[in-house]
Amino acid sequence: MIILAILGFGMLCGWIAQIILGMGTRPNGQSLIAGLVGSLIGGTIANLVSGDGFSLGVSGFIGSILGAIIVLAIWTAVAKPKESARR
Repeated sequence: MIILAILGFGMLCGWIAQIILGMGTRPNGQSLIAGLVGSLIGGTIANLVSGDGFSLGVSGFIGSILGAIIVLAIWTAVAKPKESARR
């Protein structure tokens, strides 16, 4: 059950990051992976900086979304040159 909660939270963070970056409103596998990685990195850093440790809190949620935005932005920046090279 916890695995489903983690996947759902990662998808939510990735979807919000996708909307903020203007990449559409339809979630996909890319937003799931970016949300999971961003949540792991950004959420952990935000929780530790704010002093919350590893407990659930608002700082972790905000850090997760910011982490997902960063991961998704880097992913699209790296993927675009490869797409143009194929054409």
